[in-house]
Amino acid sequence: MLIIMVDETDTWKGLPLYEALMQRLVRHEVAGATALSGVMGFGIHGCIHRRGPVGSGDSPIAVLSVDTENKLRSVLPDIQQMVHEGMMFLTDVEVVPVTGN
Repeated sequence: MLIIMVDETDTWKGLPLYEALMQRLVRHEVAGATALSGVMGFGIHGCIHRRGPVGSGDSPIAVLSVDTENKLRSVLPDIQQMVHEGMMFLTDVEVVPVTGN
C-alpha cells in the first residue's frame, strides 16, 4: 500500500493535489485508491492542520493506493514529482477477500 499525506489546499497544475494524484494513479492503472479527509494532523514543521468549513480548511488528506509492490514502486517517481510537502509511506498489506451474503 502506498499512502500519500498532503494538505487539502495543496495543488498541482490547477487541481487539488489529491485529485491530481488520483488521476495519475488511474493513468498508471493502479488497482485501487481512495482519498480520505482527516480531522487534524501535523507534520515535520509542527504546524497543526485541522478541518474547517467545507473548502475553507487545511485538512490533512490521505491518498491510499493498493497494488503490488512492483507496481507501486514503478509509480513512485511520477508521484514524487507532484508532492512537494507531506509524507509518503510504502508498506505491506494483506488483502482480505470480501465474501457476500
